[in-house]
Amino acid sequence: MEFRTATNQMRSSPHISQDEGYGQSKPLREKLTVDLKTKSKEDSEGSGQSFSDFSNIFASDLLPARNGEKCTEGFLLEVFDILFSYIRKTFDGKSKVLDFHHPHQLLEGLEGFNLELSDQPEPLEQILVDCRDTLKYGVKTAHPRFFNQLSSGLDMVGLAGEWLTAVANTNMFTYEIAPVFIIMEELLIKKMHELVGWRELEADGIFSPGGTISNLYSLLVARYKFFPVVKIKGMAALPRIVLFTSEHSHYSFQKASAVLGIGIENIIAVRCDARGKMIPSDLENKIMAEKEKGHVPFYVSATAGTTVYGAFDPFDRIADICEKHGLWMHVDAAWGGGLLLSKKHRPKLSGIERAHSVTWNPHKMMNVPLQCSAVLFREKGLLQACNEFCANYLFQPDKQYDVSYDTGDKTIQCGRHVDVFKLWLMWKAKGTCGLELQINRCLENAEYLYKKLKSRDNFELVFPNEPEHTNVCFWYIPPSLQGMPRDKEWNTKLHKVAAKIKAHMMEEGTVMVSYQPLKEKPNFFRMVFSNPASRKSDIDFLLDEIERLGGDLEF
Repeated sequence: MEFRTATNQMRSSPHISQDEGYGQSKPLREKLTVDLKTKSKEDSEGSGQSFSDFSNIFASDLLPARNGEKCTEGFLLEVFDILFSYIRKTFDGKSKVLDFHHPHQLLEGLEGFNLELSDQPEPLEQILVDCRDTLKYGVKTAHPRFFNQLSSGLDMVGLAGEWLTAVANTNMFTYEIAPVFIIMEELLIKKMHELVGWRELEADGIFSPGGTISNLYSLLVARYKFFPVVKIKGMAALPRIVLFTSEHSHYSFQKASAVLGIGIENIIAVRCDARGKMIPSDLENKIMAEKEKGHVPFYVSATAGTTVYGAFDPFDRIADICEKHGLWMHVDAAWGGGLLLSKKHRPKLSGIERAHSVTWNPHKMMNVPLQCSAVLFREKGLLQACNEFCANYLFQPDKQYDVSYDTGDKTIQCGRHVDVFKLWLMWKAKGTCGLELQINRCLENAEYLYKKLKSRDNFELVFPNEPEHTNVCFWYIPPSLQGMPRDKEWNTKLHKVAAKIKAHMMEEGTVMVSYQPLKEKPNFFRMVFSNPASRKSDIDFLLDEIERLGGDLEF
């Protein structure tokens, strides 16, 4: 059966609804898998070889071994069968999110799953078992009831992009070895620039290993912009420089300041209002206070979608202050950047176009497979000047093509993974309008949960406002705590509730959602939506499950 024919059938079948999920296309997908495996078996039998039994076949029998084509094909089809079986179970809401085991159990070995490394090669039969068990004992982060992290879900086109990237197995430092991927990255950076609102400027930026590194790049480049001597002389040649972030900002700024030698004591935390937004008047007061101490303010980071509350800082007012005092303005939109694709929700990022740099993680709201993060800069050339060292074994100026496309000297890294292709492929497959619809649905889920929580007596919202992003923070109040005086002792007991319920969740494997304290607030659940597979029925299940697991808690 030709794959093109199967694809056409899948596209035209009246039984496959994009909105209804994955279950109804199961028979056709199973048929395609069987056809492919049958074809492989027939080819193998025709050559006098069978690869249904891998007990005596080893990695050395696979390509590039001579005559290793059929063996390799059979092995990879077995791997595909394992992966597709896992994917099918993941999107089946009846399956568990995880089969939890403690670290000592994994180290000791489970039902033949041994993590210890062997000196001698093991047959591919064991390797296939290890592949199955690795998935079996892991967490199904694409499960519709996995709400634990900001990045969740699994996009099929993105997965195909990841596979192709792995097969290409190239590096992003020069055009000569990654010509197509380099051009894709330039086009994606330009597109993201336009969405931020920097249409009149040349696009500059880079894809990095994650939001933490993207934020580090912004701080690194901003420091170079104000103090280029730091590249040669180091921090000893600089005055005492300080930067400002909101008290709800991501901890990556502490990491970046430590790594860059700025020091975490030189991060000034700006107060936030009850909703988690930076207070501009407090920012300006603290800038003035640092100047009076003889310190040199140079950088302010605002946040588009804080990690806990999902709050969006008032960017225009922050930009006014940065312009007044001559400071670099960065926006950490790792979590909230995806809303730039939504006409309905884009106004929440009004003023982001006034920033000098932006972090944006497509592996969050855009559902691109991990990892996929970009840091964008308004000013062309700063990133290159800050990081370049002109290694002559890579960046020869007399190449036969335009060497400005050799991006390696823009980065801290030398080797850099291809993170752009899966995003490019998904954007092509869905279009901007498809990505917008996907993002809007996640925010609709948050609104649905918010209204459900308000209607249930034994749940309380951490703050009463409607969610700005997909973050919804709440407490579950078990019957044993209802009607009691809400004093310090009550708070101490409430603090234990979320942790106990989460432990039961993981042991039973039915659902996963994170919890945390914040300042004086006891532990609360933080729900986030970024998985397009999650439905309102999954939200109802979560609330019912919390009540089931926590209803009999006694203190």
